[in-house]
Amino acid sequence: MPADTTPPPPPPPLRVPVADSHTHLDMQSGTVEDGLAKAAAVGVTTVVQVGCDVAGSRWAAKTAAAHTAVHATVALHPNEAPRIVHGDPDGWSRQGARPAGGEGALDEALAEIDALAALPHVKGVGETGLDYFRTGPGGKAAQERSFRAHIEIAKRHGKALVIHDREAHEDVLRVLKEEGAPERTVFHCYSGDADMAQLCAESGYFMSFAGNVTFKNAKPLRDALAVAPLELVLVETDAPFLTPAPYRGRPNAPYLIPVTLRAMAEVRAIDEDAMAAAISSNTARAFDY
Repeated sequence: MPADTTPPPPPPPLRVPVADSHTHLDMQSGTVEDGLAKAAAVGVTTVVQVGCDVAGSRWAAKTAAAHTAVHATVALHPNEAPRIVHGDPDGWSRQGARPAGGEGALDEALAEIDALAALPHVKGVGETGLDYFRTGPGGKAAQERSFRAHIEIAKRHGKALVIHDREAHEDVLRVLKEEGAPERTVFHCYSGDADMAQLCAESGYFMSFAGNVTFKNAKPLRDALAVAPLELVLVETDAPFLTPAPYRGRPNAPYLIPVTLRAMAEVRAIDEDAMAAAISSNTARAFDY
């Protein structure tokens, strides 16, 4: 049976507006204007558009400059760093193989991210971090060098740091400790367990939960959400990926945030309005807008 690629129906609107703290409008169908309007109609009035490479970061900054409902973050995705250095086709599978550029090419790309991070409508540096799922041992050094550079850029410009952490929890926490984390650090698509959530809470790191918190096999994520301090919790789509149940596998977009938020409120055993109010305040604090 072919996959269902029809967009899910809009959920009932939230009474308290919230932000999608991490989305990829450039990877979604339709225009930016249509996507923002569809989101606003259900109470998702702000989105954070995330850059994953130089071109995507330029696009994020340009889009944020053109739309008051959009804030940008800029970065080289962890899998982009080894691709730039080694030409690793597994480094960033959405981009495909490219010629190796060496350490100098990585320095040039990081310099452009640095310049974009200085823009006032760019509110964060990310998504950066470590990803050991797609990148093998040969790419780890490039990933870590890039991650450390992004941390420095975020601190120097006073911007939030948005972390992609996939199967690399211990090393991500180690690097943050060694470098000194920025004042505002966000674990995008939080993927740790309850014990890690307590460690993040001790350091004041924000934890952003995506649609996978609704999946049947995601009890460790729900356990983490249950113990995370409410003032450090965000919600995101990571659209077009991680569409929440019962629409898993269909295209995701910011207008589906209410589905995930309501599931999160159930885990926390609080009213959805209280959940939305906390998330709205937290996101504005995390990204300083």
